[in-house]
Amino acid sequence: MSASEAASTLVELTRLEAQVVELKTRVATHADEVQVGTDVGATSTANWLAHQTRQTRPAAARTVHLGHDLATYELVRTALARGNLRLEQADVIIRSIRALPAGLDPELLIKAEEHLVTAAEEHDAKRLTILGRRLLEVIAPDLADQHESDLLEREEAKAAQACRLTMSDDGHGKVHGRFTLPALQGAELKKMLLGLAAPKHLAATHGPGMERRPGPERMGTAFCELIDRISAKDLPQVGGRDATIVVTIDHDTLLAKLEKAGVVDTGERISPAAARRLACTAKIIPVVLGADSEVLDVGRSRRFFTKAQLTALSLRDGGCVADGCDWPPWMCHAHHWQRWTDGGPSDLVNAGLLCPRHHARAHDPTYDMQKQPDGKVTFTRRQ
Repeated sequence: MSASEAASTLVELTRLEAQVVELKTRVATHADEVQVGTDVGATSTANWLAHQTRQTRPAAARTVHLGHDLATYELVRTALARGNLRLEQADVIIRSIRALPAGLDPELLIKAEEHLVTAAEEHDAKRLTILGRRLLEVIAPDLADQHESDLLEREEAKAAQACRLTMSDDGHGKVHGRFTLPALQGAELKKMLLGLAAPKHLAATHGPGMERRPGPERMGTAFCELIDRISAKDLPQVGGRDATIVVTIDHDTLLAKLEKAGVVDTGERISPAAARRLACTAKIIPVVLGADSEVLDVGRSRRFFTKAQLTALSLRDGGCVADGCDWPPWMCHAHHWQRWTDGGPSDLVNAGLLCPRHHARAHDPTYDMQKQPDGKVTFTRRQ
């Protein structure tokens, strides 16, 4: 076949497929009415059909049920029989009409069916679903607002009950999880992640040529950054203490004299580099331990940069000082050029702002950081 012949044949086959579906469901309904399968002991026509055709029982049951539905919605059945409707479109139209409030005038239901069947000539099933949610505005505008309000309240209540979060550690440094959120919180989370995964920011931190559409990897990285940004003061207290992550690391590892894993209070272990990076922006509490980890003395927590110094850094640097990065100051961390573990002073001369990604690179042993005469810094990966 030529290209034009293949195109027209494919369209006609799609129409034929819809016609066969309508015929099959109509025959399946008739078979159910005359109780096909009872003579061989089948519990239902759907079960008999599944056994005879090697379909799954749910698939066979859908065929029988759709036939009964199409017998009720004559306009949908006729459009499907003519090949003017796809099966998924028919499903959407039937669901949308059934979602209308009970007690409507039958003429309004016919009007709703006509409206969606006509709309299906130009819209696919996804778009029809959206139109179906606004169906009452077309057939009964005076009832639409109250119905939508009731519908949204029911959906939100169900979503709140279905809210779930599961996480599991695979034992190899990764945590896998699934979640179900109400639409509002899902939209809020998506907006936050898209802000952190914005192509402008990614191009600044990774260089030009980055993928413009946020993919799963970029969204995952943005999710990690979102978690890192949550301040303890914004969280409720647990057991009388701030809901903070506590990392235990010995003094020699903190000073980079030893390379020993840090231990999180929830049991996970992190690399020394990650622990030292966290120490740049966290409170440090010196604890002296005796034998068998007996606590002998606990000092007072302290930070290395005051709020006044952070304000001054924000005004001076105006954001991340990594070359080519345009992250604003309120999104950046204060970093010691000469590490405070090596005796570097906590003053403005020895400090600069780095965005979370470049701050991680500053503590990553696989990168070299060089400070330029203009105050900018560059990072190169070690060979």
